[in-house]
Amino acid sequence: MFRRTLARLFALSGLAAALLIASPSLPAQTQPPKKQRIAIADPQEAAKDPDFAIQGEYEGTNPSGKTFGVQVVARGGGKFVVKAIRGGLPGAGGDLNDTLAGTGETKDGKVVITMKRDNETSTATIANGKFIVSYGDQTLTLNKVERKSKTLGEKPPADAVVLFREPGDEKNWLNGRVYELSDGKFLTVARLMHNGQDLRGNITTREKFGAFKAHIEFRLPWMPNSTGQARGNSGVYLQDRYECQILDSFGLSGENNECGGIYQQHKPLVNMCLPPMVWQTYDIEFTPAQFDAAGNKIKNARATIYHNGVKIHDNVEFTKETPGGKKEEPTPGPLQLQDHSDPVVFRNVWVVPMK
Repeated sequence: MFRRTLARLFALSGLAAALLIASPSLPAQTQPPKKQRIAIADPQEAAKDPDFAIQGEYEGTNPSGKTFGVQVVARGGGKFVVKAIRGGLPGAGGDLNDTLAGTGETKDGKVVITMKRDNETSTATIANGKFIVSYGDQTLTLNKVERKSKTLGEKPPADAVVLFREPGDEKNWLNGRVYELSDGKFLTVARLMHNGQDLRGNITTREKFGAFKAHIEFRLPWMPNSTGQARGNSGVYLQDRYECQILDSFGLSGENNECGGIYQQHKPLVNMCLPPMVWQTYDIEFTPAQFDAAGNKIKNARATIYHNGVKIHDNVEFTKETPGGKKEEPTPGPLQLQDHSDPVVFRNVWVVPMK
């Protein structure tokens, strides 16, 4: 549907209805060499990559006043994946059933996107925070936007158990460690060397919880050369049993193994993952499973989850523990933040126990 409507969406006569799709895969023997892994947690270091200024979200309106959004995902070496969305960005009016994917590449200091329709070719460029579509002697400009969760920085209420607000709070976690970056000191699952000691592995709260409300802020690393489960992977395990995935899924479809997914059980209602190196939030309302006197489960655990202020799970049930989680039992459990070899960092983590 989007291929037929993109021209009307942009209101550009003759504008392509399809972004240039990547060429078919080459035979195995001619595949390019695997890209070197880049995993950067520090924003100053990430900003040294010229692709960092290009990746992100762009939004604008066409001459008829209709809004649309574009997500630009860095793939390393000046190459990008581009997704155009009718109605705006995810969670802000965008129709995720009406999208168009394509590619872009840096040429002469600009990211050039080629769009073709029948025998006509139009172009778009990205530079200086603007996504500019050219058609004839006219242009249409989308501006880069930096969205923030409405719960970002939310202070813990008086009855909250504060798990990490400042350095020193890592003591509230088994294997807790702090990563010092140019913009602060944050709780992390990154592998660190400290006084000759190799620090790594999952981190788990010392305190255990039954029903609760939790607020968690996290930031994904800059990993443009990686894809899929190898790109900014971590996770939040509720009661150390049920995983809400953390992953750099910016621009993806939103599956149960992507950011916001209940791993292998429920995909999010909408993929609200923001670009890497942007602080994001999970706000979680959790109800544990119930068991009878004989220890038999009579009700599944449930959760309502907001990602960056947008509801992505509405009282969904956990049919069982997710892979990697501890066995379901009628006992409280801790929060676990998963180490998956990527330098994800956390801040402002707190829990309000509920009855």
